Amino acid sequence: MHTPRLMNVTTITCLLVAGTGLVGCETNPYTGRSQLLMTSMNQEMQMGAQAYNQVKTDPKMRPSQDPREVEPVKRVAARIVEAAKRSKYAQLAQQFQWEVTVIKDDKTANAFALPGGKMAVYTGIFPMAKTEAGLAAVMGHEVVHALARHGAERMSQGQATNIGLKVIGAAIGISGGNPMLGQATMAALGAGAQVGVLLPFSRKHESEADYVGILLAADAGYDPRESVALWERMGQASGGGGQSEFLSTHPSNDTRIDQLKKWMPEAMAIYQKRTPVQAAPLPDVGGR
Repeated sequence: MHTPRLMNVTTITCLLVAGTGLVGCETNPYTGRSQLLMTSMNQEMQMGAQAYNQVKTDPKMRPSQDPREVEPVKRVAARIVEAAKRSKYAQLAQQFQWEVTVIKDDKTANAFALPGGKMAVYTGIFPMAKTEAGLAAVMGHEVVHALARHGAERMSQGQATNIGLKVIGAAIGISGGNPMLGQATMAALGAGAQVGVLLPFSRKHESEADYVGILLAADAGYDPRESVALWERMGQASGGGGQSEFLSTHPSNDTRIDQLKKWMPEAMAIYQKRTPVQAAPLPDVGGR
């Protein structure tokens, strides 16, 4: 039986809604990568503000009141934001209403930045970052996620996948094939879309944030080489194990380190033109 060649779901969606104004295609100013966006910046900023308010009002989320924890985060955030305002994302960075909260959670090694510039850093990241330069690598990475509109792009990719699969499903139904075969095909396409489209797309976001993030950190005066040390510590903390890179939304630590080393000459060229910032150590947390 002849099986028609299936087009990429994003291509199908763009063809279906071309000229309707539902899809915006933009180009990342650093990597030249084309981005599919189905939401407006205003919508994203509203969602970012709502999510941030939920975090701040969650009784489980306790903001740190310790100036030893809060002040270094605010220093790094301010310098990264100023670098962002000088970057190729300058227009968007100047529109954002930047704010940072330090969450007292010594067991959570995490940080995030939302559309609109709302940021949070968990104290559990301090042992991984070690110094303000390591923290700059973390925060530069997260800020790029917001400025590059990765969250909106990921949502758009999910919408495109759903639309594409519905179109394919309709085509299968029209073809008069066995209904059970059609359902099985759709299930397989769903799994294929998840592994072949959505997850690699997320890995691409992570790599893009790593790349531009160290450029921002370098422009802010922080040694970008600390990003490599950061991910080496991350790898040691995870015991070198973890999920296969193919089925993960993040690159493996080894891949990440290799990429950072490849980009380092560009970052170092920026860093050497700036006045270096002293990499003050971050405070010990959780008895470590």
